[in-house]
Amino acid sequence: MIELKNLTKTFDNFTAVDSLSLRIETGEFFALLGPNGAGKTTTIGMLSTLLLPTSGEIYIDDELLTRQRKDIKRKVSVITQEYSMRQDMDMDEIMEYQGRLYFIPVKKIRARTEELFEFAGLTQHRHKTIRKLSGGMKRKLMVCRALLTDPEILLLDEPTAGMDAISRRQMWNLLRQLNEQGLTILLTTHYIEEAQNLCNRVALMNNGKLEEVDTPANLINHLGAYAVDEMQTDGIHSSYFHQRQEAIEYLSKLEGTCTLRDTTLEDVFVEQAGKRLS
Repeated sequence: MIELKNLTKTFDNFTAVDSLSLRIETGEFFALLGPNGAGKTTTIGMLSTLLLPTSGEIYIDDELLTRQRKDIKRKVSVITQEYSMRQDMDMDEIMEYQGRLYFIPVKKIRARTEELFEFAGLTQHRHKTIRKLSGGMKRKLMVCRALLTDPEILLLDEPTAGMDAISRRQMWNLLRQLNEQGLTILLTTHYIEEAQNLCNRVALMNNGKLEEVDTPANLINHLGAYAVDEMQTDGIHSSYFHQRQEAIEYLSKLEGTCTLRDTTLEDVFVEQAGKRLS
């Protein structure tokens, strides 16, 4: 279980995270969503202890998280946006290097590496150097490296950034399996479809503040489960309805190009961003 209490981070006169209070249950798949600059990556940075809060507290299983509490820190693994791996190493060397940093016995490192590579479908590529790997394989290797220490919580900052559609779906399947095995996962993503498909709950953030926390289904139903898109001279305009029949009746009165579809979490995100801009 992760609990953030009035978590705040300022840089000079800029407040990146502003009094964020949030509880993520054990075994939950949770996403932080928001535009660029919303405070998502800064929050991940504080959870990983790479950044220290200006004020507020973080609790892991009711224990206060600090840089000195190595026993608590070991429960958490983080995967950043950047490929933080030496390009001249192969996969086995990356895993062994990571294991030695955590004083894991070599025999255990190698046994765990076999399990993780098999799980992630990387075994046949293990002797390739990092520079020869595709973006998707690099991301999978970063997940394997993060899992080497058997964490209870996995923090993922834009885990599928730059991936093609097939690699992204492969990563989704990998993360689903990990969550089904009991791993608590917190991710940030700009792919709203990713959060809708994977997460139990999502938090919408803006300007460092928490705006709303709910399940994707509840957020969509609150806006309206059905959307009618109208192509107008200034772009597509969407209207939302709670009942399909209402949407059909509205659609029947329109002229020109228009469509009826299911509302998505991305619609919720865009609508909220649009209200802030207006």
